[in-house]
Amino acid sequence: MRVLIAPDKFRGTLTAAQAAAAIAAGWRRARPADHLEAVPLADGGEGTMQSLVAALGGERRTARVSGPLGEPVDAAFGIVVSQGRRSGVVEMALASGLELVSEGRRDPLRATTRGTGELIRAAVRAGATEVLVCLGGSATTNGGAGAAQALGVRLLDAAGGAIPPGGLGLLELVRIDAGGLDPALRRVRVHAACDVDSPLTGPRGAARVFGPQKGAGPEEVLLLDRALAHLAAVVHRDLGVDVRAMPGGGAAGGLGAGLAAFLGGRLRPGVELVMEAVGLMPLLEACDVVVTGEGAFDASSLRGKVAGGVLAAARAVGARPIVLCGRADVVDDGVEVWNLVERFGPERAFADARLALEGLAAEVAEGLSSRG
Repeated sequence: MRVLIAPDKFRGTLTAAQAAAAIAAGWRRARPADHLEAVPLADGGEGTMQSLVAALGGERRTARVSGPLGEPVDAAFGIVVSQGRRSGVVEMALASGLELVSEGRRDPLRATTRGTGELIRAAVRAGATEVLVCLGGSATTNGGAGAAQALGVRLLDAAGGAIPPGGLGLLELVRIDAGGLDPALRRVRVHAACDVDSPLTGPRGAARVFGPQKGAGPEEVLLLDRALAHLAAVVHRDLGVDVRAMPGGGAAGGLGAGLAAFLGGRLRPGVELVMEAVGLMPLLEACDVVVTGEGAFDASSLRGKVAGGVLAAARAVGARPIVLCGRADVVDDGVEVWNLVERFGPERAFADARLALEGLAAEVAEGLSSRG
């Protein structure tokens, strides 16, 4: 049989590439004659750059950029060739992410996306003709203002000077001058891979939903929501782009809206972009069985996550879908779902995830013929 192995990461235990390798090793042990194709996937959040570089045989590079609070960080970005195009893959979490700031130092009023803009610039200087920006895991709530400033956009206060970094600085914004945007960026297509469809502001917006996990208290959440609304109003007036209700505009603290406003970026569900970039549909059409998986297979898995995207695509082409996961909290009709916690217990599932996943894959593969 032809078997396509296309998992997401198992958060906290295995990267998508490690999960794919473990599944392949177990499957090969049980059915050595099968033809296996391993394609690690991601949904646009953390780990997307690494998955795309691994799946497409790309190149990982590093640039020194500004971290969320201004300190320099060495952040990786990817250069991949897909469908004849040289693309840069920028994961904002690696430059402006919450994991870069210790819990006691988190400051959403001041945190900036400048480093993400610097990574975009590095990818373009490396020859990318399009850039995929992976949104998710941000420490910031500044609507992508810092990234825009890093790329030459002037965000001006009443005195004609640059506004301060962070979400709080947006309240001082009086005028946007995009004339200084790096000319190289005008020739580059920008795609934003969103792992949420949140709007920029309001009850489901960037500040109210995600601000607290970035360290914002109740008053700061309201302040940041007001600041993002002010940014959207000035963007609409000065740039003619309406980002106020844009699905995904609130992703990564409003970076989704910022990329659309300042760089003409197109926002799309991350899993769709990743599946398209790796050419998943032709691989699915050629396979008999597709094995996907992730750490927790739950209701959210079927709404914009990797497993849900792969299952929907498998149904469309008639491939047989199988899910291997850490734990399972939902049942999907017509899909075989196997999980490590049920088979091996929670302790081994987390402490020895690689070997447990390899063993589970071998058992599933060995019993495949008998199940028909």
